[in-house]
Parts: sequence; structure tokens; C-alpha cells
Amino acid sequence: MKKIDGKQIAKDLVSELTQEVEALSGDKPCIAFIRVGDDPASVSYVKSKNETAAKIGITPLLFALNESISQEELFAKVDELNADPKVNGILVQSPLPKHLDEQATFNRIDPLKDVDGFHETNAGRLVQEDARGFVSCTPAGIVEICKREGIKMEGKHVVVLGRSLIVGKTFALLAMQKGEYANATVTVCHSRTKNLAEITRQADILVAAIGRPEMVTKDMVSEGTVVIDVGINRVEDPSRKRGYRIVGDVKFDEVSPLASHITPVPGGVGPMTVALLMSNTVKAYKLQQA
Repeated sequence: MKKIDGKQIAKDLVSELTQEVEALSGDKPCIAFIRVGDDPASVSYVKSKNETAAKIGITPLLFALNESISQEELFAKVDELNADPKVNGILVQSPLPKHLDEQATFNRIDPLKDVDGFHETNAGRLVQEDARGFVSCTPAGIVEICKREGIKMEGKHVVVLGRSLIVGKTFALLAMQKGEYANATVTVCHSRTKNLAEITRQADILVAAIGRPEMVTKDMVSEGTVVIDVGINRVEDPSRKRGYRIVGDVKFDEVSPLASHITPVPGGVGPMTVALLMSNTVKAYKLQQA
């Protein structure tokens, strides 16, 4: 079993992007973060993204908006950033407060600045395998892990647990594309799937992105499977100082002896999401310069 070090892979990618940005002449790439409200998780995520951008040499702009902001006011801020030629990428941190329409907000972003890859135009470009589009960062991060670990999907049976646009559905589309790190046969499972363990045991590569703590147990995995755990779940743990611990969707201690490769949580897919966001921002900068 090889435990995949997502932190190190992300660090390598950030180092490569830093060199790429240093070599650019003129204005450096710029990313604008919009955060609505003060949800602690959102504050932490945006802070991490902000710091990584600055480290690479990408100019970060943070707009912290009041939780009571109206949809029209949020649209106006997005429109302002769309019109600013110095801003190359725009990220609206989710989740948004319940009174705001998340997908409508994502669709308001200029597709050329949609570095999170959630705009309907970029979703369509992914389906059409159009390289001009932006792919959402977590599924793109899984593909990057596979490339750097030499895990080829061609001809393999990839089973995806979860059908969200953010991870499951998008990764399934990436895995079935034509290409060296694609060309997979893909099965997507979800909460209504029958005989789930029977299907997951057929996987050469199992991607767990269903949002249920330690749901994948050893009886659901065959020996030699590549296991990619995307879940980030907080479970109560009185023995910890914080009163909780972070676990994935996979019961790591049970499943890891069976896996050929496995991503831990934390330290697996998570760090890749931020690194790929920065990669998308540099791509957006180059497309807008062309």
C-alpha cells in the first residue's frame, strides 16, 4: 500500500506555478475572492487560498460582504469584478447564505474568469472536451494526483461514490474523456444505488465523494484497488482538544491494507484543490492576454 502525499504533490505544483508566474512580464495574475458572511470554515478556506496566491505571486483581492447582502447587490459586485481587466479570476466561496442563489451567482461570473469551474459554460465545455474551459478544482486535483503517481485510468473500471457537480459528476466526465489519464469505464453510485458494495468491489479505482464519515469499509473494496478519499467530515471526539477530528468517507485503517494506493484525510485530495485553483488562475491570465 502506498499512502499518497497530497500535501507534497500540491507543494510541488505551487513551486512550479511560482516559477511560471515569476517568468511573466508585466502585471501578475490576479484573483478576487468573494466571501459572504463569517462562517468559520469559509473564513479559513479563503484565508488559505489568499495565502497560497500571495506565495505564488498571484495578487489576491478579498471582498468580505455582509451576510444580509441581497442577490442584486452580490450580482453587482460580481459584475464590477467581471468588468475589471486587472482581475483574471473570481471565486465566490460556497456555501452562500440560504437566501442567495448559488448557481445563479456562479453563472453571473464571466466564464473566462470562472476559475472554480462552476459556470454553465465551463460545465458544457467539459462535456465537449473543450480545453478552453475551466474544470472545478477538486476533480482536477484528483486527475493531477493520478498523473503524478503514474496511476493510469485507461481501460480501468472507475467507481465514483457521489454525484455532486463539485466532485462526483465532474470527475466522472473527466475519467471518461479521451486521454492518457482518462479513457476509463465509469460507474457513478449515489444514495439510491442498490447493492452498493457489490459495485464498489468491482472498482480498479474507487473515488469516495459522498460526504458520509467512514462509510467505505473493507468489505466494499477489493485487494489492489486505488482508493481516492475526497470526504472531509467532522466527527465528535472527546479525546481531542478541539472535541472533534477530521475523517474522510473511507475507514482508512480498515481499507488501507487492501489498497494499492490510498489518499489520507487530511493531507490527501484537500491540498490539491487550492493548488489547482491557482493553476486555473494562471491559465485564465494567459487566455485573457492572448
